[in-house]
Amino acid sequence: MAVSARQQAQFWGIGLLVLVLVLWLLGSTLLPFLLGAGLAYFLDPIADRLEDLGLSRVVATSVIAITVVLAFTAVLLFAVPALIEQIQGLVVAIPTYIDQLTGFLGRRYPEIFGEHSLLMRNLGAIEAALRDNGLTVANQVLAGSLEVLNFIFLLVVAPVVAFYLLLDWDRMVGKVNAILPRAHAPTIRRLAREIDAVLAGFVRGQLTVCLVLGAYYALALMVVGLQFGFLIGMTAGLIAFIPYVGSVVGLTLSVGIALFQFWDEKIWILVTLGVFLFGQFVEGNILQPNLVGKSVGLHPVWLLLALSVFGALFGFTGLLVAVPLAAALGVLGRFLVARYMESPIYTGRAVALDESDGLVAAPYGDVGPVAAPHGDVAPVAAPHGDVGPVMVPHGGIARVAAPDGET
Repeated sequence: MAVSARQQAQFWGIGLLVLVLVLWLLGSTLLPFLLGAGLAYFLDPIADRLEDLGLSRVVATSVIAITVVLAFTAVLLFAVPALIEQIQGLVVAIPTYIDQLTGFLGRRYPEIFGEHSLLMRNLGAIEAALRDNGLTVANQVLAGSLEVLNFIFLLVVAPVVAFYLLLDWDRMVGKVNAILPRAHAPTIRRLAREIDAVLAGFVRGQLTVCLVLGAYYALALMVVGLQFGFLIGMTAGLIAFIPYVGSVVGLTLSVGIALFQFWDEKIWILVTLGVFLFGQFVEGNILQPNLVGKSVGLHPVWLLLALSVFGALFGFTGLLVAVPLAAALGVLGRFLVARYMESPIYTGRAVALDESDGLVAAPYGDVGPVAAPHGDVAPVAAPHGDVGPVMVPHGGIARVAAPDGET
């Protein structure tokens, strides 16, 4: 017995609701498993290339796991402490920068930035608040972030999950492919390929661009000798997925600090500016065309909305699933729009669904004519997708009303 479209929609709708409920109830518990799955997805192309070079899947997975663990350990031992130290130092230094800036502006524009002006009183209040509470707030934010991540458990479980998933990735994909509904398998595979292309363009492309730019900006600004250069460079790189925002934020912060630090050696201010101009050139002409392509199919505004919504609903776990879900929803949305553009609802005219069976779609409330030979049975679509046989005289036409636009 055929399963109607309504029954299929109910089945998959219930499945989606169960998935959302599980994410909501077990969000923090699923965090290391989702992170491990993301790492496995990210590293699977590397494992496939190592297999093409002659390595077994076990050896390829082991090589990747050892490399990732060593790289992550180096980041944890060197980069994270440096970032924390520079965040704390920047919070402490901000009041000094405000003093220097207000003193300079007060001498140049005393009528606006005079000692007793409203603007100066507000800046003074901000400076006092930062001086008294800034370091405490920064420490609380850092401590809270580590607590949310549940860092120790994450470091232990996520790599193990990633290792085993990467080891069996191709086998799991094959099993999922084998259990797809036969009637819809080609469409599901096509949508899955489009989602993978979007994720590959963003995760394996855009995020790689962010990491490369972050490392370049951080190292270049440290070589220049800019205070807090490592923090500014990594921040500019990691938010580079938003067009122009990463470079503008990094350029503003770095040049602003360079003005205070290198005022007597203005050549270094120009060098700091040149670091970001060169970074923009490399990003636009080398990194983006080769690593991302013309379009990743994931608009920055849509991505920010997904991060905000899923982060608010599911916490840090929501942030992890926001990118793949945003990609999937974007692809599904384009697919539904394309189907709508092909439907009688949009075109306003009847569209033949299956000429060999004589089935014709008619708009809502209209009558669908189906011609049949003498004494034959004309197949006419009945409610819930079933087909009802109708006897038709020689040369006659069976006129049967189609409910709700169905055939």
